[in-house]
Order: sequence, then structure tokens, then C-alpha cells
Amino acid sequence: MKAPFSAYLRAIKPALKRLVELLGRDYDYVSVLATDSKGLAVRISQRARSVSSETMTTERGVVVRLGKDGQYREFALSDFDPDQVEETAARIRAELASQQTLLDTLGVKPYATGALPDEPLTLFVEKETETLPETADVKALVEKLTAISDRGMAADEHMLECMANAQSTHISKLFLTANRDLSQSYVYSEGVVVTVMGKDGQVQNGYAGISGLCGPELFDQLAEKLDKAIAQARELLSAGRIEPGEYEIITSPEVSGLIAHEAFGHGVEMDMFVKNRALGRDYIGKRVGSDLVTMHEGALCAEDVTSYAFDDEGTLAGDVTEIDRGILKTGICDALSALRLGTVPTGNGKRENYAHKVYTRMTNTIFDSGEDKLEDMIASVKHGYLLEGMESGMEDPKHWGIQCIIKMGREIVDGKLTGKVVAPIIMTGYVPELLGNVTMRSRDREVFGTGGCGKGYKEWVKVSDGGPYLKTKARLG
Repeated sequence: MKAPFSAYLRAIKPALKRLVELLGRDYDYVSVLATDSKGLAVRISQRARSVSSETMTTERGVVVRLGKDGQYREFALSDFDPDQVEETAARIRAELASQQTLLDTLGVKPYATGALPDEPLTLFVEKETETLPETADVKALVEKLTAISDRGMAADEHMLECMANAQSTHISKLFLTANRDLSQSYVYSEGVVVTVMGKDGQVQNGYAGISGLCGPELFDQLAEKLDKAIAQARELLSAGRIEPGEYEIITSPEVSGLIAHEAFGHGVEMDMFVKNRALGRDYIGKRVGSDLVTMHEGALCAEDVTSYAFDDEGTLAGDVTEIDRGILKTGICDALSALRLGTVPTGNGKRENYAHKVYTRMTNTIFDSGEDKLEDMIASVKHGYLLEGMESGMEDPKHWGIQCIIKMGREIVDGKLTGKVVAPIIMTGYVPELLGNVTMRSRDREVFGTGGCGKGYKEWVKVSDGGPYLKTKARLG
């Protein structure tokens, strides 16, 4: 079935169009983004159960963007009343006039920006889903997750806790300008199983997740992830420590995705180019990896949790080839930053919610696959590690350093897995060096969308990333 577009947004649309018309008499550019997103989150553990209608992206509200004489302002409304359109327009005018008075008093010089494009465009998208979070059988889902948790507890005498979490969000967004009328509705879902085991004074956890551009029907697959989470926790309890040094490594698709996100995710968000905070600006058209490194970014390059039809500025979703056979071709860009840089927006303008500012943000960030088999990749390693699972990552876009915390590594000696597991692993390096050493890539590819991404330390949005197995070199500790 189609994910139905919000009845609430349909009802207030005429009033929002009227608001755009009224404000358009005083401003060169007026846009409205209205959102109505419903969710379901169920979290089950042995100690607690919770059911909520709130997820990372549930929201209802309106944000108005206005441009005049090279300046852009925004005004967020949590209480839009379709019967009070004239009063709302007057309130916005008064508030922005007050802000301008304050800026003039303080002597603040705004960053003058050209006119945002507003070519005529009409779009109505309702993406496919089998079920909706707002109509899901919550009792059945609670029973399903409880059974996973109970089975995990019974699987091993050392099990301390087994958690099963599932959440689904039905997103509806309406974007209006004088010439644009865009509507979209879609559902994404994600679930995780976390196992916690303790032995000889040591505690470790295993983790396995699923995500997709679909409804709560996805959670039928969650039970299949339990065995992986149990096995991971068991192995970590017996893992040793790695001797720091430079090694040949093979990254699992999850770790490849972490590298993609941290190495060429934030580093080519072009709002950072405007502020001269990213080294990537100086590398456009230059080599940043081996010939085997090709990377895509965009809401259209995969189907997962952030595969929308248009972004929060009304720019249609894209599929951007950021790296083509080792050459950095372009970054990603929101609409205002694109104007300031003299380029075009890529459909990556995203807000944490309607009351937050737009930033250039990642959607799906993915390395392309190759032609190698994993067994051949392992056979080619003299001494190194197959890296699996991710904890977190961090990068320095200004100097292109990267640090990734990996859950575990499987030792490889003379082309064979020895059975030795080491954990945890901290991988560090200089991005062009790390990618420049890529010599093999597998045929398969996976995408992971169970996490979120902050801009600095805040502004959280949904993202997904992934890729194939990659062989390269890195410093591990």
C-alpha cells in the first residue's frame, strides 16, 4: 500500500499557501516547510518495557523561510492556526522587524546571499509500505520483542541482559513557495538486539540491527539477529588486546560504512567550505584514494531510513558521485551554501526538526562494490585483521584525520584466520592515505541505518552508510 499523506497537512495547506502569498508582498522569497510525522517505539529488556509514540524524527510544526535584499530569516510555528493566517503573517513581520532592529543596534553585518531558485515544480509522493506505525499491533510487537529478550537470556549462563528495541516513523512533509508545491510521505523502520554478558569480572555486549524504507513488518526479521548478537558478546569476553602498529586490514561492510561516513561524510559537507573548515575544499578534482575507491552520497543511491523524495529546502533528492575512481569530484550542499559557493544544491539540506536550522547533512553514504571474493581478500593478507562491528567514529575535516572505534578484529596470518579475536580496536589515520591503500573490494555490499549523526555535538538526524568489504592498511591500537 501507499504510505498515506498526512490528513492534517492536507487540511492546513490552503492556509499555508495563503500565508506564502501574504508574506510574498513584503519579501523576495518565501517558503514554508510543514511536517507531521507519527512514530512507534517499543523497547524491551528484562528490567523494563516501554511503548512510546516518539522517535528521533516524530514532529509536527511549520517553519517559514523569508529572504529579502540578500538576507534570509526563519520563523518556526508549533501552533499554526489556519483560521488566523493574517494574524500569523503580521506576527512574523513584527518579530523579524524586532530582530533586525537588534542586529542594527549591535552592528551585525549579515552574510549577503543571492536569490534562492523558485522554478515551478509540483510533486506528490507516497512511498510503498506494508504497514504503518500508527496502526501497528502494539501488543503483538511487545510479545515478539519479549520472546527475543527471553530467548537471549536462556541462551547462555553468562547472559546479564538482552534488549530488543524497535521503532518506526511515518513521515509526511509539505513544501510550498510561490511556485513550488511538494508533498511526500514515507515510512522507515529500524530495530536492534543488544546482548550483555559477564564472566570473570568482565562485561561485554553484542549488537545486531536491521533498518529499511518500510513499515513495522521489518520487525519480523529481528529475531534472526539474536544469534549474531549472542555470538559477538561471547567472542568479546575471550578477546585479547591488539599490539599497536600498522596492519593490513579488511573492513566489514559495517566498518566500511563507518569510514565512508567519517572520512568523506562530514569532510565534504560544503557548508563547511563556506566557513573554510574542511580540507576537502582544496581537493576537488584531486586524488584522495586508489582507483578502486568510488563513493556515492544521496537519498537516491540506496533505499534506507533517509531515502526521501526532496530535502527540507524543497530540493529534489539526488545521487552524488563524490569520489570517482579515487578522484574527489564534488561535495554535498544545502541550498543557501550552494548560492554562496556558486554551485548547485544536491538535496542534502536537512533539519533536526522544523524548529532547527538547515545544515548540509548526509543521507546514504556508500562505497561502491568491486569484483573480489572475501576468501581471496583474506588469502592475500600476510598479517592483519578482519575488522567487524562499529562503536563510534570521529574526524577532523580541517586536517583530514580520522579515528574509528571498532568492536573487534579477527587475526589473519599467512592468508588464514587464526581464530584469535582482539578488542576493542581504535583505528586512526590520514584519510587520503587510508583510502589510497585500498587494493581490493568485495562484490557484495550492505547498508546500515540504525544510527544517527550529529553536526558537531548536536543537530541529530537519521543517516545510513555502508559498502563492501575493503582491503587497505591502517594504524590500529
